[in-house]
Amino acid sequence: MVKIGFIVEGATEKIIIESENFNLWLKSNDIELVSPVMDAKGGGNLLPKYIEPMIAQLKRNDAQHIAVLTDLEHEESVQAVIDRITNDNVNSISVAVKAIEAWFLADTQAMNKWLGKDDFYENEPENTADLPWSRLKQITSDLGLRGPGNKVTFTKKMVNHYGYTIENSSTHANCQSAKLFLNDLMIETK
Repeated sequence: MVKIGFIVEGATEKIIIESENFNLWLKSNDIELVSPVMDAKGGGNLLPKYIEPMIAQLKRNDAQHIAVLTDLEHEESVQAVIDRITNDNVNSISVAVKAIEAWFLADTQAMNKWLGKDDFYENEPENTADLPWSRLKQITSDLGLRGPGNKVTFTKKMVNHYGYTIENSSTHANCQSAKLFLNDLMIETK
């Protein structure tokens, strides 16, 4: 079993990576999560000089593989984000296109549970007019529902109450970054 340590952009990514559903996926792919998941507390803190102490901590905790999960947000390209973060001690860098909240939009099952609907489908979760968080707010406003609240509380609810999984996001035809994330983990840890 390969031991993987994660460095993530923020609290939302940390909650998702630490979730029971994601850990079950990891185990089913012969991967073990090393604790703690390191929260960089913002994409600007994912520069090589700032992540070295996090990498060292994960390696002290027996991580054999170091993965980074971050957002694209307003960067020019996924490659620009990867180039900014690249470090000899990082094995894989995954970039959620626009932001990790696009992955929520792509999990049709969880979104329908959250919205109390059975026909919700976001056609282009990674191509929202603004950042995906704004799209989530717009959806509830359009439906006359209570908004998502703050990101941490919303993420916990999606993961713990509405059954959100990266696997579901990765099956959406227009959520390639979630699919690449899982595929890269399977390939890089073999």
